[in-house]
This record gives sequence, structure tokens and C-alpha cells, in this order.
Amino acid sequence: MSNVSKRDEIIEAADQLFYQQGFEHTSFAHIAEQVKISRGNFYYHFKSKDEILAAVINLRLANTQSMLEQWVNEGETPGDRIRSFINILIMNRAKIKRFGCPVGTLTMELSKLNHAAQEDASKLFSLFRVWLKGQFKQLGHPKEADDLAMHLLARSQGIATLASAFNDEKFIKLEVKNLNLWLQQYTAGAT
Repeated sequence: MSNVSKRDEIIEAADQLFYQQGFEHTSFAHIAEQVKISRGNFYYHFKSKDEILAAVINLRLANTQSMLEQWVNEGETPGDRIRSFINILIMNRAKIKRFGCPVGTLTMELSKLNHAAQEDASKLFSLFRVWLKGQFKQLGHPKEADDLAMHLLARSQGIATLASAFNDEKFIKLEVKNLNLWLQQYTAGAT
């Protein structure tokens, strides 16, 4: 017997479909078909698409928090941990090339729709911003830590957007290399 509940299956399927097709273009029918349940059974778990969206955002927040904690546990230095953030572009390059960044695409779509959940989706960026700021502070750059965090977030989003627009995996690899070189100037001499 699976440890994953039907509700969790629905949320995971919706998460993937929202990423691949977009929130607006994903219907209850798409999600129900993916999970292989009837629409009636689907409505037992979720009454509206906005309920599913809230659950997806909460799942992404929990997964992101877990990933950040893992990077802290595995990275010996703040530089190592920031490199984990940078290198996620390489790890997910095939998906990024095809669909863009899951955080950026959802946030942008909800903003265009003037959707009430846009602010909640933006919390994903805030998690990364606060975490990166903390890492740059630990590297010995407290005054510019937030600026560095925002620069890295903006650069990674730009890379994801352009790699998707041009369907260019080589671009991701080159830009990740450049970001790692950029990071070296801030880790030089850091303990």
C-alpha cells in the first residue's frame, strides 16, 4: 500500500501540470486524468482550482525549505551552499530549457492574471532571497548581502528565461560556469 494519499497525488500531478502547461491552461479534467480518478472523486478532495493552487504553492514552499536545509547540512561553507543554488540550473537544465523556472513561471503567470495567490507564490522567491542573504552574510558581506542575493536571483531567472526562449542547454552551462566564477570573488579569503 502506498504512503501517498490520493490528495497528495492530486497535488503532485497539479504541480507538474501547472509547471508544464501553466495554471490557466490546466483544468480539473487534466489533473483527474493524470491521477486516474473521476471528476466526482476529484471534487471530494478539492472544491476549486484555487484550492489546488494553494496546495501546490504550499508543497513547493515545503520542498524548497527542505532543499535549503539539505544544502546547509551538506555544504561545508557558505560558498559551497551558494554553489548548490547556482548548480540547480545544471541539475534541472532539461526541464528549464523546456518549461522555464517553476517558481518564475508560476509567479509571472499569476501576476498577469492578477490572481490573489500571486503574493503567496512570491514567497518562494522570498525563501531563496532570505537564505542567499544569510549565506552572503556568513561569507563576510553583511552590508551587500541582500544586493548579492537579489543579483543572483535575478541572474538565475534571466538564465532560465533565455534558455527556455532559445531552447539552449549550452547557454545554461556557460552561464552557470560564469556564475561560479562570479561567486569566487566573494568567497576568496572567506573561511
